[in-house]
Order: sequence, then C-alpha cells, then structure tokens
Amino acid sequence: MHYDRTIDLCGRRFHYTEWGAPTSPALVMLHGVTGHARTWDDEAAALATRYRVLALDQRGHGDSEPATDCDYTVAAMSADLDAFADALDLASVSIVGLSMGGRVAIAFAGQAPRRVDRLVIVDIGPDISEAGLLRVGTLMAKSPELFTSLEHALAFHRVTNPLYTEAMLLHRVQHGTKPVEGGFTWKYDRGLREAVRSGTWRDPIDLWPLWRDIACPILLVRGGDSDVLSAETAKRMLDENPNTRLAEVPGAGHTVPGDQPVAFRTLLDDFLA
Repeated sequence: MHYDRTIDLCGRRFHYTEWGAPTSPALVMLHGVTGHARTWDDEAAALATRYRVLALDQRGHGDSEPATDCDYTVAAMSADLDAFADALDLASVSIVGLSMGGRVAIAFAGQAPRRVDRLVIVDIGPDISEAGLLRVGTLMAKSPELFTSLEHALAFHRVTNPLYTEAMLLHRVQHGTKPVEGGFTWKYDRGLREAVRSGTWRDPIDLWPLWRDIACPILLVRGGDSDVLSAETAKRMLDENPNTRLAEVPGAGHTVPGDQPVAFRTLLDDFLA
C-alpha cells in the first residue's frame, strides 16, 4: 500500500508516493525523462518491507508542477532533490535513478557524498551515446500531443516498449497521461518536447568529476542491448570510481526495469539487502 503525498519545494508543488514504515531507512526512486513516480510501483512495493520508499515525480513530470522557465537541467533537478531531502529531514538516503533520474542521482551523490548510503544507476552515465540521444530525441519530438483514446496511447507506447507486459504498459500509460478535450495528453511538460523539436534541449553539465566524488557503494545496471549507455562508458565509470559494480542485463534495452522486471528486481534486492 502506498500514500500519495504533495510537498512545496521552493514555491513549486511536487508529488511523490510513499511506501513502507516512516522509521525505515529512506530510499528515493527517480524516473526517466518521459516517466513518472508510478513507474516504480512494483519495485517500491517489493522494497517497502525494508525501506521507506519515496518515489518522486520530478519537476514537470507526473503530478508535479512544471518549471515555468522550462529549466530541466540536471543541476536544477538535483537542487530539487536536495530540497526534498531537507524538507523530509532525511539525514541520509539510498537512491535508485533511471536514465534522467540517474544523472540527477549522480549529481546529488557527488555533491553530498556523505548523505547517500547506496546508489543504483540504471542505464545512464556522464556520457550518453549519440545513437541513444537521437532515438530518444526523435521519439519525444514525434510524440503526438493528443491521443484520441487510451487505446491510441497504448498503441503508441507498445511500439516504443515492445517487451513490456500489457499490465505494465497500461499502468505506465494510465499514470503518464491526463484527460483533455478530445482525448488524452502527456503529463510530462510539453515544454520538454518543444525544446527537443526546436533543438534547444541542452544540458552542458560535466558529470565525470561528480561521479568520481561519490563515496558510497554503487550498482551500475546496463541493458545488454542498450543504445544509451555504451560498454565503453560503463567501463570508464568502473575505472573512475572503484566503489562501482556493473551488472549487465541480457535481453534488456534502455528501460531495464520494464524490459526485464524480474532480473532487475533481483539485482535491487541483492544490492540493497
């Protein structure tokens, strides 16, 4: 069972889900660029016996308010995470971050190494493969702004997520879209898609120095078929931070938790135990 919460951070309303006992160690889960907090429901439910799991809708995603200045840089979202931890009085946390959320987690853990107990980075690194950037950017740019029905949205998601189960796909779509006149639209900020379409979506942050400063144990999860985290970047991440253990998941692309959910949850259980 989870609770839906809202919290004001620096004048912006954020939504998050909370699972587990409030006295348990805190675990924050961060989604990807087109995702939302509810994508972590299965993992959060499984971990709630040991952790206070906090799945955050990052700015402009899910049920959190958008950034009025369309600032979706890693630095801005890492500052949100810092404010979130402060507001909940979390002296230390473990973090699981997928894709964009993984980059936010790297920045946070590198800037506050004593505040992070364990870190799981899913299929992302300081460098992103050009092929993956192009694929994700094209997907965002060509995404419809209106789905005439949930079935229409499901069909679009099925093409881009061929390995997801029907139940998982429906869950992602139900919580990732909202009703509008004529059908449904994305919950995540249209400003992000427009920035991709106009070619202004940029984030010049260099995460390598912050990666080297992370002091806690790290699990780096790479999809065996990923086009986002290259094998070369993963190797460099191992070389530059000796706290890192790499796990490659066969049969998974970039979205490892959705492509191979059982294998992914097993990795989480083992590492966070």
